[in-house]
Amino acid sequence: MGVPEPAIDAVVFDLGGVLIDWNPRYLYRSIFAGEDEMEAFLGSVCTMEWHYQHDLGRPMTETLPELVGQFPEYETQILAWAREDDMIAGSIESTVAILRELCEQAVPCFALTNWPDDTFARARERFPFLASFDGIVVSGAEGIAKPDPAIFRLLLDRYHLDAASTLFIDDSPVHVEAARSLGLRAHRFTDSGALRRELVACGLLA
Repeated sequence: MGVPEPAIDAVVFDLGGVLIDWNPRYLYRSIFAGEDEMEAFLGSVCTMEWHYQHDLGRPMTETLPELVGQFPEYETQILAWAREDDMIAGSIESTVAILRELCEQAVPCFALTNWPDDTFARARERFPFLASFDGIVVSGAEGIAKPDPAIFRLLLDRYHLDAASTLFIDDSPVHVEAARSLGLRAHRFTDSGALRRELVACGLLA
């Protein structure tokens, strides 16, 4: 008979893709005439790999002029990246409802997000539910980002969380595996229905 897993006593949410609907295409569909041209730009100029340096804390005042120097023919489109607010369609209300239910049950809830530090203050203003968290770790403020194990350890240490009794929720398979490698319980987010079933199975929701 195996040793039972410890009860979950804290939940950690990713933000983008779980609670907030962020996608550069929301902005760039208004800039490019067609999907193919937009996808070519996002796949070769303003790529997710390039954007990762913002998650690590580099300000766009440095990165955007650098990229314009490499791709001067895309100056207007590159500088538009600073309009990150226009990349957000809004909150994912079905997941926000789950967060509210957990808070009503007095379940400690935290957020661990890859997000540029120079735009996160605006997200706090736009999404009041962020005030519900007992703590938020923002990669851009720390200079480290998922899937680096260091940011998970920082979260656990800062808020005195036990990995084995903490459930981490993220839409990225790479981030989920990184969390599991450190002993956290982890749920790959696909939709709020599956997340709700996971939380019921953990005894956190009725």
